[in-house]
Amino acid sequence: MDTMNILAIVGVIVVAVVLIGLCVWFSGSRKRALAKARQEAEVRTEQAKAKADELIAREREAEAQAQTKTSGDVGGQPAAGDAKQADDAASAGADTAGTSGTTSHAAASAAETAGFATPAKPQTETPESVGSRLTRLKAKLAQSSNPFGKALFSILTKDNLSEADWEDVEDTLLLADVGAEASGQLVDGLRADARITGKADPAEVRATLREKLLDIVGRDTDRRLNANKPDANKPSVIIMVGVNGTGKTTTAGKLARLFVADGKRVMMGAADTFRAAAADQLETWGARVNVPVVRSDKDGADPASVAFEASARAKEEGADVLIIDTAGRLQNKANLMDELGKIRRVTEKNLPVDEVLLVLDATTGQNGMAQAKVFAEAIGITGVVLSKLDGSAKGGIVVSVQKELGVPVKLVGLGEGPDDLAPFDPEGFVDGILA
Repeated sequence: MDTMNILAIVGVIVVAVVLIGLCVWFSGSRKRALAKARQEAEVRTEQAKAKADELIAREREAEAQAQTKTSGDVGGQPAAGDAKQADDAASAGADTAGTSGTTSHAAASAAETAGFATPAKPQTETPESVGSRLTRLKAKLAQSSNPFGKALFSILTKDNLSEADWEDVEDTLLLADVGAEASGQLVDGLRADARITGKADPAEVRATLREKLLDIVGRDTDRRLNANKPDANKPSVIIMVGVNGTGKTTTAGKLARLFVADGKRVMMGAADTFRAAAADQLETWGARVNVPVVRSDKDGADPASVAFEASARAKEEGADVLIIDTAGRLQNKANLMDELGKIRRVTEKNLPVDEVLLVLDATTGQNGMAQAKVFAEAIGITGVVLSKLDGSAKGGIVVSVQKELGVPVKLVGLGEGPDDLAPFDPEGFVDGILA
């Protein structure tokens, strides 16, 4: 029994010694591995430092050679050639100033020789003038997929129109989103005109249809933006409203370009703080025409605080126009009215609000009218911007939106280009759909 105890104790001692030995060995191996890794890191650091020192030395040498060469070129000219050298230097300076904005040709050459590029100043775009836009957009409208004017013309050029023909006229107008009331008004006017009901002459039919369409679209309606009126406030504040997806933020950016083309100083406020990319998108538009954008540093900030800051800054800096972009994703009418009402109230603590423009997607037709009415009731709109009119086969939305909301269409968008937004021209619109 004593022998067994002794053997057990000896076994335990042996196992303990073996374990201690293994621990010591593993510890030494780990230390050696760490020391090796540290040594390799030091070697790599020294190598990187040596490469950096070598690169700096090369750059300094190249710069010194460039300066030496430039000094030699300037100082080594004979006295007889001083006048010619001065003329050449002046010419070079003028050429450089006209192309890159630098003032010293020699300094630019030295910088290029040393491997440094002269930083280019950001280019500011010059927006297209209003007159040029109207001409171009009228031609674009004539080429768009907007057939309802042509369909009316083809029906009305028949001799002695039957009741079925008049029903076709009314159906065509309804399908084009002209609206029931306006359609009935137009049909009654056409039926009472002798030039239509008798033996049809295509030229007379076209002239009559043009007149009737102009009457219903509103040829004498005042469509000027309030900022362009003689008695406009300065800064003139415009609030952009509309459902997300209608092109509201894009329209705000294009509207800024329209004012810049007219020589006005513009500022924008990014009060659509719910959509993460909205402020960035607005800043991109502003940067292209040197228009500052007031925005919050964080997403989800209080939109009214952004509007307040933007109005205060526009007033302080003497801007001509302030355009405030707002969110359009509020889920119910009560929230919408509260948010837009708050934005308007805080803005008017600094500046009066002259204009509230509703951006409406023309391709939605009558489906967008219910949403438009909610916005109209929430904040009280003064005009409508119809975006994407070139993609709509239902140009009658121009008529119905004016009838339903009681405000004029002031601007139309006819494309994705930055200058494809222009004041709405009733004659150009009617001529386009009859082309």
